Amino acid sequence: MSQLPVRIARWSARHAWRAIAGWFAFVIVCFGVGVAIGSHEATTEDYRVGEAGRAEAIASAGGLQQRPTEQIIIHARSGPLDLAAAAAAAAQDLTERLRKLPEVDSVAAPVRSKDGKVLRVSVVLKGPELNGKKNVVPVLARTAQVQGGHPDLVVEETGSPSISKGVNDQRGKDLTLSERITLPVTLITLLIVFGSVVMAGVPLLLALSSIAAALGLSMIASHVLPDPGVGTNMILLIGLAVGVDYTLFYLKREREERARAGGWPSSEALVELAAATAGRAIVVSALAVVVSTATLYLATDVIFSSLATGTILVVAVAMVSSLTVLPALLVKIGRRTERRAAGKAARRASHGRPVRTKRAEAETGRVFGALLRPARKRPAITLCVSVLVMFALAVPALGLKLVDPGKDTFSRGIPAMQVYDRLNAAFPELLVKHVVVARSTPDQAAQVQQALADLGRRAQADPLFARDTEPRVRTSADGRISVLELAVPFPAPSAEAVESLDHIRKDYLPATLGKLSGVETGVSGDVARGRDYVDHENSKLPLVIGFLLLVTFVMSVWAFRSVVIGLIGVVLNLLSAGASLGLLVVFFQGTWAEHLLAFDSLGAIASRVPLFLFVILFGLSMDYQVFVVSRIQEARQNGMSAREAVVDGISRSAKVVTSAAIVMVTVFSAFVALHLTEMKQMGFCLAVAVLLDAVVIRLMVLPSLLLLLGERAWWPPRPARRAQTGVPAASMPQNIG
Repeated sequence: MSQLPVRIARWSARHAWRAIAGWFAFVIVCFGVGVAIGSHEATTEDYRVGEAGRAEAIASAGGLQQRPTEQIIIHARSGPLDLAAAAAAAAQDLTERLRKLPEVDSVAAPVRSKDGKVLRVSVVLKGPELNGKKNVVPVLARTAQVQGGHPDLVVEETGSPSISKGVNDQRGKDLTLSERITLPVTLITLLIVFGSVVMAGVPLLLALSSIAAALGLSMIASHVLPDPGVGTNMILLIGLAVGVDYTLFYLKREREERARAGGWPSSEALVELAAATAGRAIVVSALAVVVSTATLYLATDVIFSSLATGTILVVAVAMVSSLTVLPALLVKIGRRTERRAAGKAARRASHGRPVRTKRAEAETGRVFGALLRPARKRPAITLCVSVLVMFALAVPALGLKLVDPGKDTFSRGIPAMQVYDRLNAAFPELLVKHVVVARSTPDQAAQVQQALADLGRRAQADPLFARDTEPRVRTSADGRISVLELAVPFPAPSAEAVESLDHIRKDYLPATLGKLSGVETGVSGDVARGRDYVDHENSKLPLVIGFLLLVTFVMSVWAFRSVVIGLIGVVLNLLSAGASLGLLVVFFQGTWAEHLLAFDSLGAIASRVPLFLFVILFGLSMDYQVFVVSRIQEARQNGMSAREAVVDGISRSAKVVTSAAIVMVTVFSAFVALHLTEMKQMGFCLAVAVLLDAVVIRLMVLPSLLLLLGERAWWPPRPARRAQTGVPAASMPQNIG
């Protein structure tokens, strides 16, 4: 495997135009095929977990599943609502228009609010629940037409379908905004690093083309692993970060070899030199990210599976681009540079001026030198202080609370969410519904219905449930399945709503249906879904984290042939993850930063964020671990002592690693500007984690630890040898090494 990057680079360098044309043909084919066959979207069944999921499956078997429903409310712009005239006319107009739509299954009779100020019309759409966001479009159009025909009234619509559509529309606008932020900042960062528009454009070009190819491949993969709509976000988030990073590491190594060689050897040989070092590091790093991310499949969750698939695809494609088309581009750019240099040399010689050869520049600037100075001079003190700071940042994570972010947490910038709040104010009985499901034999139908009625009476006597809403029992045509809906006048995230669910599951069900033998029961609804989803994730967390630690350790040992380096990698990744999770709790679990970061606190952290943070961060941290430790290992193989190798390796890698971190932090920080609180939290914790990892871990903790350990860091010891580049000795300049 160590020679594979060199062989690929050699072929690409010698067949540059073929490699370039082949890469872009690959991108076009991937994207074209993906668009042609489209995505296979996840269905309601793919989201089912726990008791709530089991209850929904039972209800669906009897045709009693939750249906996509819209609520249209009619009220006066000011003053009392004229129910007898204008409102009734608007409701009639609305009903007639909606019943003509093929997407509409039924339209209920208007219902008046208790205070008489609002009229509500319920509309059930055809098709499964998740198709509602597509079928709701013509319904929204008809509602707008009715509003136009009755300007003295307010006619507005909300419901899960219109809210889902609003969230998708907002997400699309947010992604466009993040691109507008990240692309210019990334380009500026690369211009500072390379000082050349052409060289700065290469990483962006390859990153964007890798994203396009990965998007197409993800559409194809969705026919095996359904797409819940989050994979695209992950491809854009990770694709730009690692795509630029891999190219940046390769480019910097090629430029370093060119400067060190003093104009010799050829561009082809220089590319091979870069492939032997940076190319191998890219392969190891990419494999580490892929293997780490694959642990998300152990969560057996459609969303995490989609996140894993998107990440794995875009990382693999970015790796391939760095190994194939990048060497070809560098050869083309290098030849042009050589021609210009030769022209300048000829002109200087013709005027009798000496020809100057550009030598390698200093590896570490003043800033990085200052950051590394404490570790070099006082490694023990630097290690203790740095670790204590990271532990202090991690302490707030002990108070972590998890919540499943339901629709109540969506941005009020979505029009349907504003109407949702007004609907719940007028009809509080619609806030939350628990759905009790029972399956039995047909001969037990009467007993089951009686037990459900008893459960409903018990709930109505409970102050946590709505008392003015009659519990409704529905039974399937074959009498096997019955469903009871119970209204709760509290929002889904509230403690009261959660407590009411516990009352049903722990008290009322055992006292009623629980006394009937052979009856299968379950409770579903928005609260039950969220509660069971969090419990499901918590049950999978130890398994995923355990395998994550194991594969991180194995990958590090495999890459560096050192058990100690493997253990160091695991511990340092845990430090980064813990500190970033602690800061996430500080900023997002409370309310003090709401105005600073423009969000409404959930009072907790979205349940998917910690697991996502650990997995993605462990993979990305391996980027820096691989590139930094590879330079140290290379220095040792070139005859330096353990201490000299640490200082040399980190000095040589500090600038490029920090530049790569700036790109990643920029990409992730842009997600903090998004509206969805869950995406804000993900972007924030990743940005903070990468920043801490690049600055504190790689410039302070790691060098201090390696300097203190010395040769013991490379246990078990291996005979020292020079790095094998795979480039013929005759083609290498004698002053390299």
